[in-house]
Amino acid sequence: MKKLMTGNEALVQGAWEAGVLFASAYPGTPSTEILENMTLHKEVVSEWAPNEKVAMEAAIGASIAGARSMASMKHVGVNVAADPLFTFVYTGVNGGMVLVTADEPGQHSSQNEQDNRNYAKFAKMPMFEPATSQEARDMMKAAFDLSEEFDTPVLMRMTTRSCHSKGIIECGERVEMKPRPYVKDVKKYVTVPANAKGLRAKLEVRMEKLAEASDQSVFNTVENAGKKIGIISSGMAYSFAKEVFGNDVAYLKLGFSYPHPINMIKNFCKDLDKIYIVEENDPIIEEAVKILGFECFGKNTFPAYGELTPDVIRLAVFGDTNEVIEHSREHVVNRPPTLCAGCPHRGFFYELGKRKNVMVAGDIGCYTLGFAPPYNSLDFNICMGASISAGHGAQKAFDRMGTDMRVVSVLGDSTFFHTGINSLIEVLYNRSRTVNVILDNRITGMTGHQENPGSGRHADLSQAPIMDIEEICKALGAKNIRVIDPNDIIKVRETLDWALSLDEPSVIITRWPCILKKLTEAEKEEFENPFKEKYVVDPELCINCKICLKGGCPALAIDKDTQKAKIDRLQCVGCGVCAKICPKDAISKEDK
Repeated sequence: MKKLMTGNEALVQGAWEAGVLFASAYPGTPSTEILENMTLHKEVVSEWAPNEKVAMEAAIGASIAGARSMASMKHVGVNVAADPLFTFVYTGVNGGMVLVTADEPGQHSSQNEQDNRNYAKFAKMPMFEPATSQEARDMMKAAFDLSEEFDTPVLMRMTTRSCHSKGIIECGERVEMKPRPYVKDVKKYVTVPANAKGLRAKLEVRMEKLAEASDQSVFNTVENAGKKIGIISSGMAYSFAKEVFGNDVAYLKLGFSYPHPINMIKNFCKDLDKIYIVEENDPIIEEAVKILGFECFGKNTFPAYGELTPDVIRLAVFGDTNEVIEHSREHVVNRPPTLCAGCPHRGFFYELGKRKNVMVAGDIGCYTLGFAPPYNSLDFNICMGASISAGHGAQKAFDRMGTDMRVVSVLGDSTFFHTGINSLIEVLYNRSRTVNVILDNRITGMTGHQENPGSGRHADLSQAPIMDIEEICKALGAKNIRVIDPNDIIKVRETLDWALSLDEPSVIITRWPCILKKLTEAEKEEFENPFKEKYVVDPELCINCKICLKGGCPALAIDKDTQKAKIDRLQCVGCGVCAKICPKDAISKEDK
């Protein structure tokens, strides 16, 4: 059977055909659709984990029990999962285990641009890099077999383009793998130093055998042998290079890309006049080629960062690009990302942005947009869950330096479950005096509305127990807690005043659903079925002060003819923030 699939869908198809029984993930672009699609296969237990480390550990446990398992995450998520990953490489597997890393050359939706091929070398584990959807399916099946044959977890490295590009793939049937029996083996799985030293020695032997397997792999191929110019590449970068060079050069295409197929590289390079290494981000293949004694054109020719798209490659090698249709840029309106009309974060950031002598520690989510105009509310952000702990450190430093700066830390509900709980423990245990704000919009918003421990549903949308954020904070020892409607500007203002007046830690929970969320029946009852009203501007009362625009709502604009504020009725959802901001009561509910 043939199907049109994205790379993410093809990974799922391959894992399903390979008999995977357990899959865990934390959502993050461009990996999110992997677990979402796996939930469609009822033979597989598919779960959203609260963070990537937990997802990795759950998959490890399933593997040790004897089941084929997988974990998937975006590139920065592997940093979170690295602790269990490195040790699991030592112990090896029982059932086959694959970790999918979805890298982001070009930083389309990420705070950094790390090259996770380094993890294969760093952790000493084999790696595959699909260039097409068909290869994603095929390599996923092969990865599980390789994992069990060589007693090792396998890294499947994708990138944004390979995750989301579509291709026709040949599908097969699922093979129900008989789970491997679990046999207690403390020398293999209990990594006290006495055991771990022996595992370390075995790891080197394993890597030598994997290098031999890489040299013989069907996923490492030579094309157009006999040409005097050669390209060595892997993954999507190969597809980009092929579009530029066509059949005019020879290719060494690496699919089973680590350990490097050393003998293949030697044989490929020995008769070439010129060698190009086309790889995105770090010079990993280039370094291997140079160690073997071959001169090559790599990062001395191609950019050290960003995507190596065909136009970038063509410009680097030939000094020109393809002709494109030019457009008049002065007529294109700049449209930066913005919080949605009705977003529950807008009212909160409107008030927070007016505070003086306050540092705001941000986090990873939709609410990161609070840094931008008109709010100008965030001072910095680092990574998931860091706002509370980094804010704590900043407050301690300000206090020790004798300054009167106060710190407000802001993160979302899913981020709180991810790593914010540990950070809040840090604050409460070490007697900080930060204001800690949890923006509970009832869902994991930024990545497309995935469930989390506070949403009340599992990955397959079945009912789940709800982890109550307020009760969790109380259990951790928080004494000063308030739960507010962030659309109530006056309540937001009063609550910030209250929190900043304290000389000890406080927690503010803003609780209102994401405007794009499909509400549960319980949420419709709790929030009185919101998003049903519309607001209008009375032009007779409007004085053109533009204060309403500071709420950042995209439904608001200034009428070119009258220079009065106006509301786009199609975008308005009736949150009422603009009406509360207006100093002249010129905005009110629409008459029904």
